[in-house]
Amino acid sequence: MAEPEQPEAPGDSRLLDELARLGRGIKHLFGAQLGLLSAELGLARGAIAWLLLTALCTIVAAVGSGLTALALVGVALAHWLGSWTWALAVLFLVQLVVMLGCMLLFRRCLHWMSLPATRAEWRSMLQESRARAEERIRRAEQEDTPS
Repeated sequence: MAEPEQPEAPGDSRLLDELARLGRGIKHLFGAQLGLLSAELGLARGAIAWLLLTALCTIVAAVGSGLTALALVGVALAHWLGSWTWALAVLFLVQLVVMLGCMLLFRRCLHWMSLPATRAEWRSMLQESRARAEERIRRAEQEDTPS
């Protein structure tokens, strides 16, 4: 024979209903957060593609502008010197001097970076950055732990 069911107390039923609602709310919240994260990742992927495209367009425009400026200088030199050959030779020499100057400056900067005082400065900056990051992590962990 079947056992007679025990009547539930009114408080137990309400507690179970509240817990069920809480569970549904948490599920809904995490579902919404997951949807938001998915949308943000999609936007980020699209933004990266657009950033790369705009960087490429900027480089193409800069190279085109540089070539146009060189052509204008070449035409002006040809008009001034009266010869395309001399104009191109002068333009070549100017570009060669600029390139060699940039190479020497680059080497000098590398030398400055390799000096002991500079290496010590870089090391101290990295150590300070690491210490600040560790401090932030420690503070965040302390805030997350209940007292």
